[in-house]
Amino acid sequence: MARILGVEIPDNKRVDIGLTYIYGIGISRANEVLKATGVDKNKKIKDLTPDELSQIASFIQRNYKIEGALRQEVAQNIKRLIDIGCYRGIRHRLGLPVRGQRTRCNARTRKGPRKTVGVLRKKVKEMMAKKKKKE
Repeated sequence: MARILGVEIPDNKRVDIGLTYIYGIGISRANEVLKATGVDKNKKIKDLTPDELSQIASFIQRNYKIEGALRQEVAQNIKRLIDIGCYRGIRHRLGLPVRGQRTRCNARTRKGPRKTVGVLRKKVKEMMAKKKKKE
């Protein structure tokens, strides 16, 4: 496995796909990096020379914010929204969708598993009825 900027990249992937394993680099940014460094995007990671790997790593480090620094910036942005109490901040705080999606029937990823309501009352009534019959 090749290691670029502290991220393990699988050897059998093409270079443009492999670079997307780095947080902050998607397919279009990976293509920009490869065009700027002059590396063929159809090459596999295992076929890259150490010189090409260092070229790619240095270009990414000079031009883009990635991994820890990017995660930290995103977290700070969310914290700022929460602190100022804007609509998006409130949605973040409550764990609800932030960008206008409906929540009546979807949004299970943000809201978590369903919390069943109303079943408990039925069970309590049944238990009370059984107690009355025994007495």
